[in-house]
Amino acid sequence: MNSQRKKQHLNVLEKNEQRQADATYAIELEKDISFDVKMLEALAAEGCRPIHYDLLVLCGAIEFADRHWERPGDWHRYLKVTVPVLDLETWQQPVVQRSLVEVLNYLTGDSWSFNFIKSKNQKPCDWHQLTLEVGEAKSFVIAYSEGLDSRAVSALYGTQSEALCIRVAKVHHAPMHGDSSYIEIPFSVNNKNGDESTFRSRGFQFACMASIAADIKKIEEIIVPESGQGALGPAMLPLYGLHADYRNYPSFFRKMEPFIASLLGHKVSFKQPRLWYTKGQTLQEFLKISGKTSADLMNTRSCWQTRHVVNVDFQRQCGLCAACLLRRFSLYTAGIEEAPDNYVISNLRTSNLEEAMALMIDSNDRDNMLEYGTVGARHFQHLADMVRWDEFELEVYALEIAEALNLPVSETLTKMKTLLAAHAQEWHTFLRAHGSKSFLHTWLGGGI
Repeated sequence: MNSQRKKQHLNVLEKNEQRQADATYAIELEKDISFDVKMLEALAAEGCRPIHYDLLVLCGAIEFADRHWERPGDWHRYLKVTVPVLDLETWQQPVVQRSLVEVLNYLTGDSWSFNFIKSKNQKPCDWHQLTLEVGEAKSFVIAYSEGLDSRAVSALYGTQSEALCIRVAKVHHAPMHGDSSYIEIPFSVNNKNGDESTFRSRGFQFACMASIAADIKKIEEIIVPESGQGALGPAMLPLYGLHADYRNYPSFFRKMEPFIASLLGHKVSFKQPRLWYTKGQTLQEFLKISGKTSADLMNTRSCWQTRHVVNVDFQRQCGLCAACLLRRFSLYTAGIEEAPDNYVISNLRTSNLEEAMALMIDSNDRDNMLEYGTVGARHFQHLADMVRWDEFELEVYALEIAEALNLPVSETLTKMKTLLAAHAQEWHTFLRAHGSKSFLHTWLGGGI
């Protein structure tokens, strides 16, 4: 086993603890992993339980390990995490450890192992604070972000009195026009020297945060807002050499549910109400809600790129990564027009890529953006091309999805074909609207 294949061991330390002899790297609680449970603590009179605190610590440790060690050429890593916990007895249960490893291995494509040790911190937060006023009894929890799907789906599937929106953030975000009412959980992992950007464990983190809130409020339903292209596309069409992206795939949630049940003793069910709809269709449905307009969607953010890569005012989105392209043709489908200066790369009609990227000064940033853009455009084209696949080719995916959703394979195939046809129509309509001279056509070989 070469140096890239050795097991990387992350040791999470409490204050004044010594690193374990076989640990590859050590981090410290409250220094490298920090969060504030006050908002969760105040959700109900009984407040947080020690197991909730443990799960937050674990989420931070998993994020650090996932982003710290660069993946080798064949993607797969061996990752071990030693973490102090308050409720050691629960974490040592075989069913908890087995389900935890199963969900993370599936999600990230790595081999994980865990060593739980007894925490010395017996009072991590002030239990039983005053109850937070969250209105009427909630029907469901939703992991809420600054994206279009969160904004639309939280409104589509319940009034503000029915949805408990949980937002995880490194820094405080003031509510903006169009936002649903949400509870913000400050959560930060200090990993400035991390070498890996894929961060597949992010889906685990969001699912855990929503599950903690659901447990505290005794809610069983968790809504996943992602629409069909984002939920199924990355898993069905992984990039060459990369593990399929299962962060919003139905099978991932079926593996999360037994883990949460065994750990928290509370049954949750992850629902994906927009799984068989495009993002454009979701936005169209949102605009049918009484009192909702396109203005309620304008200050959302979809872009994957950091301020450094975009190299311009952080308020702008890059306009060309896969997330931005999906945003742009979905808004176009819904008949929503954005201001051109919302994007650094705003002009998709030009044949001159240098002209389109004129605001990007750094050549490395331009090269990175070119790679992101071409990969994103080709992904959406390949997803559109799937509409021409026969049933035998589609059945490979339909079987797994049908099992995860407890649906007949025939029904799953029908729904999949309908989704792919809608995506193809939206994508091709968007391309045609930007003209045959658009650089997007050059990337796609000139034809749609």
